[in-house]
Amino acid sequence: SGRRGTKRKAEVQPEEKQPSVEKKKDRGEEENILEVYGRNAEEVKSALLAARPDLTVVLNPEKPRRNSFEVTLLDGETSLWTGIKKGPPRKLKFPLPDVVVAALQDALKAE
Repeated sequence: SGRRGTKRKAEVQPEEKQPSVEKKKDRGEEENILEVYGRNAEEVKSALLAARPDLTVVLNPEKPRRNSFEVTLLDGETSLWTGIKKGPPRKLKFPLPDVVVAALQDALKAE
């Protein structure tokens, strides 16, 4: 009853001893995003090779643009598919393999 009007000091704990939940979450999300991009890239690659076995498919010949998924024909730098302007949700940023195969066939007919 004699403590009225006095503030208690909060116990100060060093930040290093407390594991940061946000840092762990961010790292997990980043790894998950990379897995999603890799998995979708492999699906598109296998669909392209199934359609055109003579085709050479190269994943990320240059450092990719962050948070983007693009499929480009290297002969004429023709863009077959880009997800840059698509999404959210993130699944819209990835093409269906059939769409990319159709775009490839159209691009090869045009050449």
